[in-house]
Parts: sequence; structure tokens; C-alpha cells
Amino acid sequence: MNAPHKPVLYKEIIHALQPKSPGRYVDGTLGAGGHARGILEACAPDGSLLGLDVDTQALALARENLAPYGQRAHLAQASYDSLLDAMRELGWDAVDGIVLDLGLSSMQLDTPERGFSFTHDAPLDMRFNRDSELTAAQLVNTLPEADLTDLLFKYGEEPRARRIVRNIIKARPLTTTAQLAEIVKQAYPEHSRVHPATRTFQALRIAVNDELATVENALPKTVSALRRGGRLAVISFHSLEDRIVKDFFRSESKDLVNPPYEQIYKVERRAMLKEINRKPIRPDQEEIKENPRARSAKLRVVEKL
Repeated sequence: MNAPHKPVLYKEIIHALQPKSPGRYVDGTLGAGGHARGILEACAPDGSLLGLDVDTQALALARENLAPYGQRAHLAQASYDSLLDAMRELGWDAVDGIVLDLGLSSMQLDTPERGFSFTHDAPLDMRFNRDSELTAAQLVNTLPEADLTDLLFKYGEEPRARRIVRNIIKARPLTTTAQLAEIVKQAYPEHSRVHPATRTFQALRIAVNDELATVENALPKTVSALRRGGRLAVISFHSLEDRIVKDFFRSESKDLVNPPYEQIYKVERRAMLKEINRKPIRPDQEEIKENPRARSAKLRVVEKL
């Protein structure tokens, strides 16, 4: 709980959202409150923020870190997929900015008993919300071979998924991260710059928390939550997330207008969004040196028209 928290692309997020008083903002992936604190500082004295997270450990730390901002900070245990409901409970009809920092936080990764990391031996858990029922152990030990192979291909882009899953099937039941990491290593007898278990652990984590479906469902809701001129900033950490965000932003940034005497689109509409950056913003070398886990981060920003 006392581990230092380094929010990724902190300065870039504040620059992108341009918080000001008396604006209203949402941090849909609150974590320890690093981005939220910067937003609350920038929108003083009358701006406010709604912070959401499904992780009770993160919320406890965020409440401590954001306590100095008093009633300007509203925190709730909820997914960013339900931000419209959380806003209604506050009586907010629209907000001026939203930030989503997708994926796994350093705090979760550095808490061994959460089972996210193969560097510590711990139960195969990987749940963001520890009130949910599905764990990584259940997937590893109960999925049929074909389904588990598809999971590693789809969510981990793991080229040796078939070999890894055959090893898993032979070794079942697996209950700890160390056991699973050792099984995966058997499919990679040669040395690799990246730990062989990285893609497998990513795939299981995404499946346990239904991460990609949550992103797809939430993006239209975030746009409807923004007032005109409001901004949405999304940080992703792997290609699967980034592709969903990029495709949605591109789609919603185009006018769908039929040419004369021809119907291409069943429903015409004007663009809902304007892309602030066509290419993703990446951490600079100084940030990567201070926080190596930031190296894969990509930030995309849009403004509601």
C-alpha cells in the first residue's frame, strides 16, 4: 500500500485535458490517484473529479492520497464502463474531460498475492475486482484444450500457444504463478529478451477481467458523457487495446454523408469527435528510464464536436 505510484504520461495527460475551474472530470481507472491528483490541482479552486476503480486496494490508497481535496474528489468502486450511472448519482449530466489508463497498474503488479506477476510465487488469481468469481486458475485448469489455445492466441498473440497448452494440460492442476511460468518456459528452450510467460499472463489477465469487451462497451459511453469541447484521453499498453481505441476514434471522427443520388450509408451523421493526435503520444526516454513499465504506453486524445 505504501509503494510509490508513478502515473504514466502524467504531464501529457494534464496538457491533453487542460483542466480548469469549475470543470468536472472523470478518472475512470483511478489506481492510486496519480492522474486524478494532477487534474484536481489544475482545476482548483472549484473543479471536481469523479474517480472510479473496481479494485478496493487501489481505492483505499486513492482515498488517502486525495483526502486533501475534500469534497472536490468523489470516489466510487465501479468500472469505467458504468461511468454514466456514477455520474447520475452525483447529478452530473456531462463532464469536461475523461482519462482512462487501461491495463495493469504497478501497484497490482507489485502485490504478489494478487497473482499478476510471474516474478513472485502466488496463487493464480489476476482479478482486478476481488469480488468477482472467475480467476486465472479456473481458466487454466478447466478450459478445454482448444478454448485455452484460442485464448492465448487471441489475447496474448502467443505464437507457441498450442505447445504451451499441451504442457498445461499434462501438468494440471496448476495453482500458482511459478508453476505456470515454469510450464510456459518449457515451450521456449532458447533464451529470450522478454520473459516467455509474458504473453500467457497477459492473455489470462485480459480474459479474467474481460478487458477488451469493457473497452469496446465503454468508449461510446465516454463520448456521450462529454460536453461539447470536452476531451477524452486514453492510455493503452498493448496492441489489442490500442487497436480498439484507434479504430473507434477514427470511425467517430468521420462524417457519414451520402453523395448525391447514391446511398452508401443507411444512416447519415456528422463526425462526433476530432482527433487531437493522429499518431499516439509515447513516453520520452527520461520517463522510460525512471519507469521502465511506461515504455509500451500509447496516448490517444480526442475532443467532442
